[in-house]
Amino acid sequence: MEISTITEYIKNLVNTPSPTGFTKFAEEYLMDEFKKLGYAPYQNNKGNVIVPINEMEGENGLLLSAHIDTLGLMVRSIKANGALRVTTLGGFPLNFVEFENVKIHTRSGEEYTGVVRLNNPAVHGSSDPREAKRDDTTMEVVIDAITHSKEETEKLGISNGDFIFLDPRFRIDNGFVKSRHLDDKASAGILLALAKEIKEKKIKINRPLYMMFTIYEEVGHGAASGHPKGIRDMVAVDMGVVHDDLTCDELKVSICAKDSSGPYNYDLTNELVTIAKDLDLDYGLDIYPFYGSDASAAVASDYDYRHALVGCGVAASHGYERTHEKAIKSLFDLLVNLVDK
Repeated sequence: MEISTITEYIKNLVNTPSPTGFTKFAEEYLMDEFKKLGYAPYQNNKGNVIVPINEMEGENGLLLSAHIDTLGLMVRSIKANGALRVTTLGGFPLNFVEFENVKIHTRSGEEYTGVVRLNNPAVHGSSDPREAKRDDTTMEVVIDAITHSKEETEKLGISNGDFIFLDPRFRIDNGFVKSRHLDDKASAGILLALAKEIKEKKIKINRPLYMMFTIYEEVGHGAASGHPKGIRDMVAVDMGVVHDDLTCDELKVSICAKDSSGPYNYDLTNELVTIAKDLDLDYGLDIYPFYGSDASAAVASDYDYRHALVGCGVAASHGYERTHEKAIKSLFDLLVNLVDK
């Protein structure tokens, strides 16, 4: 498959806002795309999108998961000056979104643009831009509307609990894919491309195979319920961590041996390593010290699975992230081989 097909899916997904708790636009996109490919996706009560790729009898099914919920913000309160105090969705420091363009989505469906910035951002006015701590007391969202008071902002229809979408700023430069929300829409796009490849190449699969796209991974319970039956193995396809003491980088496939939830299944992890070696893929086998996946959430919820975690290397996680087409294509090839075993 051409890499441009995979990155087009990724681009469409990252440009479809879906912060944790407000993912319906991305859910609809996936439902539509899988139906176009000839599949019969459905959603559980939580809202996770589940796609039967190869339904057949058996208890040795494989579940591939990715999550489509992302980081974001919500309106915590409206300040006296008409600006917005925010609360974060997912774990990231607020300096990661300083001076980012946003959209505020109201409960009535209206949208306003704005920007995240310090309360006092002028370098000519104070030392705050250099010295101030970045948190919800020192930063605010200013709305691109004429408002100078809480009452004027309320008249716009904005209220506490409204969702705020971060501008992803997707682009590709010299093979480097740069965007917010590559965690985990890069993986979701790769799974979409994999489903397309299976359908178009008529790849024969000898076990039950499902894909699941979860919508609450960033807050820990994305894959905690509502799985299809007959699953033996679950592979979370998520982002690979790039850090000083890890072997993964933006050009590699990352296979996780252990994260903060504990070690992943030894044998299933070894299967991923063996495939990477057989295909001569550039990969890293690492431990993620500050990480949890949908697969770890599933086994913690009493699903009796072998579980593993794989992804393409993504730098600057939870910020303005970056990976490379080489890592994306390598992960795609690994997954094709995994389902075709």
